[in-house]
Amino acid sequence: MAAAPAPVVAASKAPAMGSLGGKKGETYRDTKIKADVRTSNMEAAKAVADAVRTSLGPRGMDKMVAAPNGEVIITNDGATILKKMNLEHPAAKMLVDLSHSQDVVAGDGTTSVVVLCGSILKKCLELIQRGVHPTVISDAMNAAANKAQEILENELGIPVDLTDRNSLIAAATTSLGSKVVSQHASLLAPIAVDSVLKVSDHMKSHCDLRDIRVVTKVGGTIDDTEMVDGLVFTQKVSKTANGLSRVENAKIALIQFCVSPPKTDLENNVIVSDYAAMDRILKEERNYILGLVKKIKASGCNVLLIQKSILRDATTELSLHYLAKAKILVIKDVERDEIEFVSKTLNCRPVAHVDQLTPDKLGHAKLVAETTLGGGGSVTKITGIENMGSTATVLVRGSNKLIADEAERSLHDALCVIRCLVQKRFLLAGGGAPEIEISQRLRQWSSELLGMQSYCVKAYAEALEVVPYTLAENAGLHPIQIVTELRAMHAKGMKTAGINVRKGTITDILEEKVLQPLLVTSSAIGLATETVRMVLKIDDRIMVA
Repeated sequence: MAAAPAPVVAASKAPAMGSLGGKKGETYRDTKIKADVRTSNMEAAKAVADAVRTSLGPRGMDKMVAAPNGEVIITNDGATILKKMNLEHPAAKMLVDLSHSQDVVAGDGTTSVVVLCGSILKKCLELIQRGVHPTVISDAMNAAANKAQEILENELGIPVDLTDRNSLIAAATTSLGSKVVSQHASLLAPIAVDSVLKVSDHMKSHCDLRDIRVVTKVGGTIDDTEMVDGLVFTQKVSKTANGLSRVENAKIALIQFCVSPPKTDLENNVIVSDYAAMDRILKEERNYILGLVKKIKASGCNVLLIQKSILRDATTELSLHYLAKAKILVIKDVERDEIEFVSKTLNCRPVAHVDQLTPDKLGHAKLVAETTLGGGGSVTKITGIENMGSTATVLVRGSNKLIADEAERSLHDALCVIRCLVQKRFLLAGGGAPEIEISQRLRQWSSELLGMQSYCVKAYAEALEVVPYTLAENAGLHPIQIVTELRAMHAKGMKTAGINVRKGTITDILEEKVLQPLLVTSSAIGLATETVRMVLKIDDRIMVA
């Protein structure tokens, strides 16, 4: 009789072991600690996603980021906001890395990818609370993401030719539409397109944005922003001893050595005890500098670009005086990380020692001149460069530092959008259209699947609707009504129906020229799903000393 209760005990423990419904592995119950860790991770990640969610779309809000040192940034760029946030939770930091990865891969969609990740995590948490095993969810999410990528590339992608300038400008304008500087999109979008096309290799589908230099100068307005056919330096020309400020038919040398007297090592001192020795030192310094200037002049150089030096002064008053007498225009303090770009643009070679300075290492340009800008300030421009390399320079203006910096960030996003089209030449309709279409198609596909995978794919499809829902919410529209209407239109086969936030209704977004690169959406879906799977697999947190 004592053995009789045993089956009853076993049966009561069965649900905790994951055998509800008679099929092993169909349901899952975490232990208390594991459930707490998993919930904590997901809630932290969702909190980060909710923080940037209101900045999504053309009607999204901007964030004012204030640093402890008093620096203030006004932006709605997801990557910038998250990078500046001081986060402690490890899972929250994963979303910062996610946004940075999207910025590296596509350059745009940094807010969308975080919002999408938060939405998928919310659905995963609901599935876990219903007893679905995290591994089953993870595998189903991966399958759904792969299916979404397949739908994007095979059915929704619109091929684009890089010679179709209007389509490229439309894509750049869409990217700029959600920025602080959106009203200047008609100026910045063509600049972004022309810059990328100038430096890209169409045959290899390659574009290196390091070949595009964006120079920011406070003063004037964003309307004064221009693409310069040549080089721009924010440093002023040296005016010591009435130095030149304009040179035609310039022969330009880029030097990495100092035009100043040599110094002793840091630990050494030279003690001068009498005036005769002091005079001798000064005389030697003059002769040394004069010798350098004569060698520079002998090479035929009449414009000198001098790299910024750390250990000692790159120039002295005396050297600038001699260079002015030799009719050589001087631009000093060229940053070390700009040397490669400058040498590639001027088609010249940087010179590390004066004895290596020969005529074949000089660059040639029609004009080097200091130009006064509208709104105050001046820059030095080098134009008419012979055999100019495949580089582009953009001069960004703004009435204050906040506006100028945000214009630079916005232009960077637009440049990245065009780079995406060079790498993968497909466009998508914007306005939440691709997300709704993929959601509809995944719902249909989930009905063909069996078991828990069907539920998980359906949850993934619902999570994708967060993008159009948020677009409508941030535009002040009724999100539930808008998303329901969108579903109905896509069910009728209108694949390009999307939210037109300007008109406050649903229209054919393709006719409105609201376009985005396929790479932005595909990388957002791929990276968000990858991060979700990573968070799902964590069931414990171990602190180490």
